[in-house]
Amino acid sequence: MSIFIATFIIISIAVVGMAIGVILGRPAIKGSCGGLNQVGLAGSCGGACSTEEKEICAQRKADKLKQER
Repeated sequence: MSIFIATFIIISIAVVGMAIGVILGRPAIKGSCGGLNQVGLAGSCGGACSTEEKEICAQRKADKLKQER
């Protein structure tokens, strides 16, 4: 029972911390063009990418298409 209470308290602290962040208007967590996009396994870049990152992502896709032909 003590493990349940400790777990509940820790999770509650995390939820309260996230709620305070929302209340204070902190920016949302955004994805990046990193991860699987860097090795050519993912779809496309998300909306959080800069113009330069999107251009790099598009160039990698074009290069990948050329290699497949």
